[in-house]
Amino acid sequence: MSGGGSSAPGRFADYFVICGLDTETGLEPDELSGENFEQTPLRRTFKSKVLARYPENVEWNPFDQDAVGMLCMPKGLAFKTQSDSRDPQFHSFIITREDGSRTFGFSLTFYEEVTSKQICSAMQTLYHMHNAEYDILHIPPTNDKDSCSSIEDCNGTSVSKLQRFNSYDISRDTLYVSKCICLITPMSFMKACKKVLEQLHQAVTSPQPPPLPLESYIYNILYEVPLPPAGRSLKFSGVYGPIICQRPSTSELPLFDFPVKEVFELLGVENVVQLFTCALLEFQILLYSQHYQRLMTVAETITALMFPFQWQHVYVPILPASLLHFLDAPVPYLMGLHSNGLDDRCKLELPQEANLCFVDVDNHFIELPEDLPQFPNKLEFIQEISEILMAFGIPPEGNLHCSESASKMKNLRACDIVSDKRNGNIAGSPLNSYELLKENETIARLQALVKRTGVSLEKVNLLAPPSDLKVQCDEEEFRVYQLNIQIREIFANRFTQMFADYEVFVIQPSQDKESWFTNREQMQNFDKASFLSDQPEPYLPFLSRFLETQMFASFIDNKIMCHDEDDKDPILRVFDFRVDKIRLLNVRTPTLRTSMYQKCTTIDEAEKAIELRLIKIDHTAVHPHLLDMKIGQGKYELGFFPKLQSDVLSIGPASNKWKPLNAPAQWRRKDRQKQHTEHLRLDNDQREKYIQEARNLGSTIRQPKLSNLSPSVIAQTNWKFVEGLLKECRNKTKRMLVEKMGREAVELGHGEVNITGVEENTLIASLCDLLERIWSHGLQVKQGKSALWSHLLHYQENRQRKPTSGSGDLINQHLIIVFLFRHIQNIGEIKTDVGKARAWVRLSMEKKLLSRHLKQLLSDLELTKKLYKRYAFLRCDDEKEQFLYHLLSFNAVDYFCFTNVFTTILIPYHILIVPSKKLGGSMFTANPWICISGELGETGVLQIPRNILEMTFECQNLGKLTTVQIGHDNSGLYAKWLVEYVMVRNEITGHTYKFPCGRWLGKGMDDGSLERILVGELLTSHTEADERQCRTPPLQQSPSMIRRFVTISPNNKPKLNTGQIQEAIGEAVNGIVKHFHKPEKERGSLTLLLCGESGLVSALEQVFQHGFKSPRLFKNVFIWDFLEKAQTYYETLDQNEIVPEENWQTRARSFCRFVTAINNTPRNIGKDGKFQMLVCLGARDHLLHHWIALLADCPITAQMYEDIALIKDHTLVNSLIRVLQTLQEFNITLEASLVKGIDI
Repeated sequence: MSGGGSSAPGRFADYFVICGLDTETGLEPDELSGENFEQTPLRRTFKSKVLARYPENVEWNPFDQDAVGMLCMPKGLAFKTQSDSRDPQFHSFIITREDGSRTFGFSLTFYEEVTSKQICSAMQTLYHMHNAEYDILHIPPTNDKDSCSSIEDCNGTSVSKLQRFNSYDISRDTLYVSKCICLITPMSFMKACKKVLEQLHQAVTSPQPPPLPLESYIYNILYEVPLPPAGRSLKFSGVYGPIICQRPSTSELPLFDFPVKEVFELLGVENVVQLFTCALLEFQILLYSQHYQRLMTVAETITALMFPFQWQHVYVPILPASLLHFLDAPVPYLMGLHSNGLDDRCKLELPQEANLCFVDVDNHFIELPEDLPQFPNKLEFIQEISEILMAFGIPPEGNLHCSESASKMKNLRACDIVSDKRNGNIAGSPLNSYELLKENETIARLQALVKRTGVSLEKVNLLAPPSDLKVQCDEEEFRVYQLNIQIREIFANRFTQMFADYEVFVIQPSQDKESWFTNREQMQNFDKASFLSDQPEPYLPFLSRFLETQMFASFIDNKIMCHDEDDKDPILRVFDFRVDKIRLLNVRTPTLRTSMYQKCTTIDEAEKAIELRLIKIDHTAVHPHLLDMKIGQGKYELGFFPKLQSDVLSIGPASNKWKPLNAPAQWRRKDRQKQHTEHLRLDNDQREKYIQEARNLGSTIRQPKLSNLSPSVIAQTNWKFVEGLLKECRNKTKRMLVEKMGREAVELGHGEVNITGVEENTLIASLCDLLERIWSHGLQVKQGKSALWSHLLHYQENRQRKPTSGSGDLINQHLIIVFLFRHIQNIGEIKTDVGKARAWVRLSMEKKLLSRHLKQLLSDLELTKKLYKRYAFLRCDDEKEQFLYHLLSFNAVDYFCFTNVFTTILIPYHILIVPSKKLGGSMFTANPWICISGELGETGVLQIPRNILEMTFECQNLGKLTTVQIGHDNSGLYAKWLVEYVMVRNEITGHTYKFPCGRWLGKGMDDGSLERILVGELLTSHTEADERQCRTPPLQQSPSMIRRFVTISPNNKPKLNTGQIQEAIGEAVNGIVKHFHKPEKERGSLTLLLCGESGLVSALEQVFQHGFKSPRLFKNVFIWDFLEKAQTYYETLDQNEIVPEENWQTRARSFCRFVTAINNTPRNIGKDGKFQMLVCLGARDHLLHHWIALLADCPITAQMYEDIALIKDHTLVNSLIRVLQTLQEFNITLEASLVKGIDI
């Protein structure tokens, strides 16, 4: 860990700080902390000041007075009288600097008697004023019973005239005020710092003065106690006893010193795993508790359990009251909000809740965002954690008595005992969780489950220490270390298992680092599609979203940045080492990935390392000693923290043995940064700074400036948010288009896009999240959970109130938005506002109207002004225009994000049949019918009104439409019908499909077919057509793939030469092969590849038509006629004449069986329809190449084909057979409509 001149670690603590009441300035109300003046003066908050700090400043960690002042006493000063409980409270905090590096603070708040007469009389005056006001406001002329007001006081009793007795009387009461002592340290040794502070406080409150003046101990911790080196333990002296801390080596999990136990007791395993999932997917997370330390413990635990990933966004575990406006941040955040224990959750006005995970820590309660995917193997994961917890006597559903709601004992003091135990003041546990929950049935179940692991849950065993151990810390502390490391190893193991092969998928940049940085945003750094196609199906919903997060991108960037072991990020080094180990243990091919749950095997080893450090302490610091103080200094008064001697504390020892004086400041800073990155999971060394600059996605703000809160600073912060949102929007739209376009380009000339994969769904879901964040930025008043949906509601109400004036086009726009809005409102399956908003976005995208609709929505400026503050994103005109412009680019591609997600809803479809204008379409007498099939189902036979040929019907979502079967019942005098094409339109999404036909339906016409199967294609809609909002689908110009026949005979197709035919076959087969090589979720329509314009059927038709002898006069001969003759030939073949080989015989039999079955079908399909059916069945059963070989040798071929025919050329036939053989490895499933009525 060498850095310049200094090779040993630095100091344990940088500053010792005292905050409290400044008697010079007196009582200053703290307006920013938002307390109202209806509170009694004792309940109000007043400004606290940093009273002293030692030393004045250290160059490697400049003192941030505002931040320290705010976070030491986040609620300001508190006053109490002798009748209130005044237990000291400990909490820790974090200060994140601009560059992302962190400093840790630990503070102990206690109460001291107020000795200043001025302050006491000021408090008395405030009470007189308060009571006078109170009497005026609250005493109605009615009887006394009603005079109870509903203002709540801290004890939960409603405030009535009783308020007076609670008041402060200078002659009778003693006034106390809060004060806090605090350590600012470079690393988070929470347990050690807590002990240091508690022992210092104890020295002031115990009747016997401490052995040495307090200055000696503070000097010792500031200047004489070093940080323990990595992998070592350190012992130093507090006022009353030794204090031990230990630091993991560089090959272990990073330093983490908060009790994981507490988080599981407060929330229970299920909630912790859900919260963990939200954090990994970078939702906004708000923790809510009365205890600052709980907020900190939960936040630090969740981020520590993410190893090897690191939270990349706003991180403020304790949000000072003056920074509440920060909850408006439209970016992912993890923040902690202090509750006063009175207000209900429903009173909490949060700006945005669509993507929010709200955690009420004290009440064991968590509110999750909608559509939260499950963490992979969640049940087995929870079981593995539960087994460990139960071995430590912690019930997996949490210790309910820790949470305020479960034990409504607020008025009793038992709850205080519990929370005191939580704050480490009472050893042992007066309310033992184990006893309380012995009766619990869930526990009984889990106990049974754990029995087989051989862990006994009897309390005696739980607390019995291992006999041969002589650890230097106390039993309880050692158990905290053990539980921490066991739980952390289980969590880390999940990621080593899940990402064991991740290196294979990292895309190394081809250019040098500099140019890679500059183009960072355009670069793909990880092959997500291939990685996901390797994963077990159940993992996909979670993983596809996780791969899109900032933390994953930064992790991969880190990987790309460090080529050799030396400059590797320490966290990455540990992770890669673990991954390599797993790969050695189970050598598996990435393709055989299973979702088998692998339990953690590294626990013992990790525990051993800690145990060894605690048994044998590596370093002992210098003991505190008398300082060179003036006589009479260091005086001590019981109950008061003394005014310390700044002259002895402000300068360290002259020769500092672990920091050479000549080491330049920059090296020391570098050393400090190194030590940060090693264990604080920071991103502030050179590489990470580079990455942050290069990638800089959205939020550059990791923590709000805790200092000057002038309006200009707030405005600047909001401006950063607006820029960040715009940038995020640009990156998201670009990413989504590249995904789409890249894949469409590969498609085989069909304008058909892949059916959505998990990944596409993920991208659209994250776009919906972004829209919700944009719509909730700068909201005036929050209504409902979805800001976007509530805006739509307002818009619709406005439209109803005042009819729109303006051009027809404008009115049309309003109608369309309202029409869509109503559609979504009527979908019974969607229950919540957030769900409705998402459905509306998906539907608008599918209709290619998202940008236009949002523009329309925002064109109502009055409404926008009413709903949003001036700084809101939606009121920044330039940014808003650019944002809409980015969304406009989605119109370039086809999305099915509504159709494919809402699969069970009812959808109206509109059908239009267009018969040929010529050739007597109007005389048609039979009754037509139609049956429509899509990827999700089919309609069954629908009768069509004969003269209208147009109808609308409703049925369950069919998905993308694939085929239409159309026919008639052959009744009446003129049962011949020439159909040009059929159009079907989905009335909700506006997708219109065209099914070209161009052939007769009728006995004795064309191939004598009474029904045909038509294969459809989606028309790329012209937005004008959408605007017309007409009831009938727009007519198309000449159909793209109609077979136009002069004599209506299939033989008049353009004749192709053998080369072109071979090419067509190659293309058709290639299309099918590619189809099967795509991930299942992204395959297009197989029917189109078989029966479409350049599908397999059409290509084989060309093969059999090549060199077919032309019919005499008017008799049409069809390929099917030839196949029937071949069938007859094989059936009547006298077995004795030729003894064919076994193989040949089976082929001939299968061929005859299929032809017979098709001829016997009850359906009235014509000869071409029968040929299509035979090809489809042959492809399904992998028989096509056998049949081609069979027919090439058949004597009937010689009679019916010219000598130049392709089927007679052995070389060509062999190459055709080889091409068709490639289909053998695929399992082809045919759509029901293609093989109806045949069971082979």
